[in-house]
Amino acid sequence: MGAKQLDIKICGLSGAAGVSAALAGGATHVGFIFFAPSPRNVSPREAGELAALAQGMALSVAVTVDADDATLDAIVANMAPDWLQLHGNESPARLRALKARYQIPAMKALAIREAGDLAAIRPYVGIADRFLFDAKPPRGADLPGGNGVSFDWALLAGLDRSIDYMLSGGVNAANVGAAVLRTRASGVDISSGVESAPGVKDVRLIGGFLAAAKQAEQDKQAEQDRAAALSGAQA
Repeated sequence: MGAKQLDIKICGLSGAAGVSAALAGGATHVGFIFFAPSPRNVSPREAGELAALAQGMALSVAVTVDADDATLDAIVANMAPDWLQLHGNESPARLRALKARYQIPAMKALAIREAGDLAAIRPYVGIADRFLFDAKPPRGADLPGGNGVSFDWALLAGLDRSIDYMLSGGVNAANVGAAVLRTRASGVDISSGVESAPGVKDVRLIGGFLAAAKQAEQDKQAEQDRAAALSGAQA
């Protein structure tokens, strides 16, 4: 049996050209950000129009930061997202309440810099449907994500194998192969790494990243097949 397909999320989309490039390159998820300080911020109406382009081709993700119920009601009504991604300080109770309110799976984003940061996972296990591990923003940064910085992926080596997660933070076309090979991430997420300027998606960079991620997926499968063949030969 082959490995599960790698999920590849292009996040922070704000225009039809970017969404089209993501779909053409085989992205499995397209993300839309609802956070006013972000250069990638979109309105619920804009996100609804863009998400409609992806319907049946990729899953849409609404990315919010400590959004209140009224804001989320508008997002869900306009966009009908397939996933909620919570990128703020939402508590496990808040996560549980939102899942019950909207009946939509929720991904909890957590910022990582050192091994101790992984302890924040525990209260969300069994509540979050998935985690997204991002790098802690640089000191003085205004945004919780989309800063283009990475963390030491080796920190994830001891993570419980039952934890499903996507990897974000500084992932790009040059290092996505290493990211996929060195971690157990079931998906990768990119935003600023496919931009020509903050908030401006570059269709060429999107295509390049998606091609690199697909190649990384194939390389990891080939490595797993070789390991299985060697194990079988030694049995």
